[in-house]
Amino acid sequence: MKKFSKEAVATLLAGAVLAFAVGCSKKVSDDTIAQDVQTKVQADPVTKDSTVTVTAKDGKVTLKGTVKDQAAQQKVEQIAREEEGATGVSDETAIMPGPIATPEQQAGNVPPAAVAQAPAPPPVEQPKPEPIVVPAGTDLIVTVDQALSSKSSQAGQTFLATVAQPVSVKGKTVIPKGSSVTGTVLTAKSKGKIKGEGELSLTLKSVTIRGQNYTIQTGSLDSTVKGKGKRTAATTGGGAAGGALIGGIAGGGKGAGIGALVGAGAGLVGGAMTGNKQIEIPAETPLTFTLSKSLTLPPRAE
Repeated sequence: MKKFSKEAVATLLAGAVLAFAVGCSKKVSDDTIAQDVQTKVQADPVTKDSTVTVTAKDGKVTLKGTVKDQAAQQKVEQIAREEEGATGVSDETAIMPGPIATPEQQAGNVPPAAVAQAPAPPPVEQPKPEPIVVPAGTDLIVTVDQALSSKSSQAGQTFLATVAQPVSVKGKTVIPKGSSVTGTVLTAKSKGKIKGEGELSLTLKSVTIRGQNYTIQTGSLDSTVKGKGKRTAATTGGGAAGGALIGGIAGGGKGAGIGALVGAGAGLVGGAMTGNKQIEIPAETPLTFTLSKSLTLPPRAE
């Protein structure tokens, strides 16, 4: 067996001691590891907004705190794993809560900030219902609630009537049957026994629809009785489409016939003559008036 000299043994021992010393000098302390990782996290553009604390023990790095998103979380862990002297990484960081990502965000097409700052769409305005217009020229058929006469009625007198037939616009009833109507006696003149004319002229002023009163304008209904029982008729303001009334009274009183309604355009034909040849309109007599001005009604709630 080959024997080593004392000098060779001393040399080998010295080399071993030197190698051990060099190995010991390269080991990085836990404090240095933690400090280096902390510095790199704060400096990296991806992780600088994160709130992370770094500790190390026996080379194992522990990360705690919050990060803004998953990319920042992964970057912090990468920095710790690549640190010299690190033997392992325990990532205990949490991602800060934020707005729920839309499908576009998840696909990476829209940045979260853009979605969060997008203004809400304006509310959709519902179209306002339009008012109802009953056009001029529309016939309004009514029955008078009380008797009217050239002898007993007076100019300026108010009379009441009731709508006998409903009025429709675009297929919808706007003035129901039974609505109350107010009229005015324009002229009432009793006929003299020998000379003079008997005159009676009527017009409508307002109508009440579902509890609401509306002013209306209609043409007037005029009737005149002249000497020796001759009768004439005229309509004003409503033209040929004015009211229609046929007097059928022969002797007055209970035997008097009620005026018959004639279609639009017939005009007011004479007046019923009593024994003294006055113009008489019994109660419940139907009369047709024509609107000379359109009537605007508010829209109905459906």
